[in-house]
Amino acid sequence: MNSRFKLVVVTSSTFLVVLLLLGAVMGQSASPEEPYRHLSVYSEVLSRIKSEYVEEPDIKNVTLGAMNGLLESVDPFASYLSSEQYKQFLKTQDTKKAGVGMILSRKFGYVGVVSAIPGSAAAKAGLGTGDMLESIGGIATRDMPLAYAELLLQGDPGTNIEITALRVRKPEPQKITLTRGILRYPAVTSKLLPDGIGLVQIPAIDTGKSKEVAAQIDGLIKQGAKKLILDLRGSGVGKAEDGVAIANLFLDKGLITYAQGQKWKRQNFDADPAKAVYKSQPMVLITNRGTASAAEIVAASLLDGKRAEIVGERTYGDAAIRKAITMDDGAAVILSVAKYYSPSGKAIQDTGVTPTVLVTEAEAFVDTEEGQETPPQEQVRKDEEDVLLKKAIEVLTKGKPASGSQVAARPGSPLSAPNPLTTK
Repeated sequence: MNSRFKLVVVTSSTFLVVLLLLGAVMGQSASPEEPYRHLSVYSEVLSRIKSEYVEEPDIKNVTLGAMNGLLESVDPFASYLSSEQYKQFLKTQDTKKAGVGMILSRKFGYVGVVSAIPGSAAAKAGLGTGDMLESIGGIATRDMPLAYAELLLQGDPGTNIEITALRVRKPEPQKITLTRGILRYPAVTSKLLPDGIGLVQIPAIDTGKSKEVAAQIDGLIKQGAKKLILDLRGSGVGKAEDGVAIANLFLDKGLITYAQGQKWKRQNFDADPAKAVYKSQPMVLITNRGTASAAEIVAASLLDGKRAEIVGERTYGDAAIRKAITMDDGAAVILSVAKYYSPSGKAIQDTGVTPTVLVTEAEAFVDTEEGQETPPQEQVRKDEEDVLLKKAIEVLTKGKPASGSQVAARPGSPLSAPNPLTTK
């Protein structure tokens, strides 16, 4: 099946989704038959393709492609798994498999990279936000269910998996061999900067990270820190409750976030005054396109609570509760059943978090002695070369610049990324 035909299928499925969503928005007074009328449009398009297209299509592949195209247009983190794929998926949930450290979402019909966990095989290979995977283990990712892509990347420690990646800085697809390993999330680190500024770097938010953050801040305060910068760049993994715990260190009142869905009753997460240890220090947060999930809950709550300014790029957009819904034939749909919202009511998965001071992070590579490029994930940033950190220090010491100001981005560089969350 050629790419032109696939494009037709994805386009038609997207059209179907638009019709279905329009029907839902138009009100509850619509008749029970209304959704089926929209489905009949899709059925007719499929029938025309089957009878009029230049060659006989593979209806099974067409259906699978259309299904995943439909899901992607609604939820970039959703997956449709056949009965066999779902059985395989369930088996992996009971065992601790090794991975390569990529956080994934769907993008333009392919599997896209949200971010890579520092120190992982993916990070060492230079994979990062905006890259796309064209194939995994020789299997094309076009119309591949996201959960199945994650499944393929898992395996026994020390085994290899070959991927073909479309890199942001490389026009041609690159074949990369990654070695699977047990994923270990990096620790929180900190350093004291001039002018009494304490820098806390949080590369990942997993269980217990709020205690690590508190320990690092306590150490900085003992060294004389009176102002704080939280660096959340590339922090794309974590559970909502861990993000809430970190935010609560700085907020002594009000709503931190809430979860809500069509069938998910609103669940509020309020600040506990007893846990707000650092409620007075001036603060700035740094975010980029790889900031996602729990880190976005931290950023959104501190921004809406007027507790901190945010410097950097718009975050990726991923904070939701996902669930596997089984079908009669044993297949399953994995999709978001509830989204996390900022205190002001914005769905984080839909809008991300937009900084108060927009600054584009450079995608610079450093040449090694052998002339090879060192990926940015493995570089040691020098403070004087870190544009976002310099701007954060400036905002913290001199205040936020006039409204509408922004550090100039390089030509063609986006300030935001499309709307992750599983590490494989």
